[in-house]
Amino acid sequence: MNALILGGGGREQALAWKISQSPLIDTLYLAPGNGGSFPKCLNVALSETDFPAIADFVKHNDIELLVVGPEQPLVDGIVDFLSRDADLSGLHIVGPTAFGARLESSKAFAKEFMARQGIKTAAYQSFSGEGSIEAAADFIRSLGHGPYVLKADGLAAGKGVLIIKEEDEAVRASEEMLRGKFGEASRTVVIEEFLSGIECSVFFLTDGKSYTLLPVAKDYKRIGDGDTGLNTGGMGSVSPVPFANKDFMDKVEQEIVRRTVDGISPDVYKGFVFLGLMDVEGEPFVIEYNVRMGDPETESVMRRIDGDLVPYLLALKEEKLGDLEPLRETEETALTLILASGGYPEKYAKGFTISGIEEAEKLGAVVFHAGTKSTADGGIVTAGGRVLAVSATGYGLEEAREKAYAAAEVITFEKVYKRNDIGSDLLAFMKGYIRKETKKLWEGIFKREDKK
Repeated sequence: MNALILGGGGREQALAWKISQSPLIDTLYLAPGNGGSFPKCLNVALSETDFPAIADFVKHNDIELLVVGPEQPLVDGIVDFLSRDADLSGLHIVGPTAFGARLESSKAFAKEFMARQGIKTAAYQSFSGEGSIEAAADFIRSLGHGPYVLKADGLAAGKGVLIIKEEDEAVRASEEMLRGKFGEASRTVVIEEFLSGIECSVFFLTDGKSYTLLPVAKDYKRIGDGDTGLNTGGMGSVSPVPFANKDFMDKVEQEIVRRTVDGISPDVYKGFVFLGLMDVEGEPFVIEYNVRMGDPETESVMRRIDGDLVPYLLALKEEKLGDLEPLRETEETALTLILASGGYPEKYAKGFTISGIEEAEKLGAVVFHAGTKSTADGGIVTAGGRVLAVSATGYGLEEAREKAYAAAEVITFEKVYKRNDIGSDLLAFMKGYIRKETKKLWEGIFKREDKK
């Protein structure tokens, strides 16, 4: 069969890498794609938001499977648009309707959903319009202390979440947002308590009735080492996550995943669910829902799926996901490192020649393209803030980390930038955990000896 992936970033490249390996796939198109490619994959010059053109392409190229990568086409209703076309009744679409996508496009909607389903999340209130400025200020003051979390209700290009320490500054920021700082996205503002803990990303596929879990991951949002500086789209990721142990994941599955699936309908949701979670002293709290895979987590998650993903994607349409065995995970650890343009996430230049990708892949990494484009002479140049995602696997985090960084070192382009500490916090966590468990073991031995 032929398949189509909408999107042009690293996430879509990672999905293409995995999906193209399936013997069920003949040709896999990416619209619009980027400078990267894998066997059986072709880029097509289609905008991911040009729904009529996408429908025509699907019809004329015998597309049977459509995977929507980014959130915007889902929020804009591409699933609804294509589902209304009688000629596309046999198309398998991976993604929710516009209504289902409100789990991501409206923070207030998601909070109300969690309240109905009994899913743990931070205490909050929603405020709409300039008439609620004073009420928002009163709620901030009622929280007693910072940090304060202010979220634009709608999509704001990754800039709509503010974490502010001082009360007066939070009050001013809430007023600016309600007066339209982020346009229509912040006409409604969700203000919530700050949760302290460790974050991770949990993914699952659902047909609205059943689900299957994907490997858990952790990403690194800040531009600087030690999680300092401005927020970005993500500077790296790791899978699995050592603190997301069996006890924690059992809670996630029972208290969040199952309650989420119970609260949605197959009519509105058949696709990926991305849970942004906080581990608060061993208890999982939902920070946010996303209705697609994350980036750069997908680059690590796809490396750890053991087996063919395509049958699971096809099972969504007929709601037969529950008939399949759960997805298997490899025992290896995956680490993905982003190579970015100097100046990102603010101003940066484009058009720099990239070299060393083949050498990096010879060292055992998979290099996913993100902000790149190909040139007429067959070269590759930078075309975005996050340029490449260098992903490596190993038997343990330390090996995966060494391989990813070694591969990244041989890739060059002008003003290349990367973080130097991706995964180092998890290595420290693991070493601390081992020391703690070793101490408990010896203490137990000494107590038994004392009793003798």
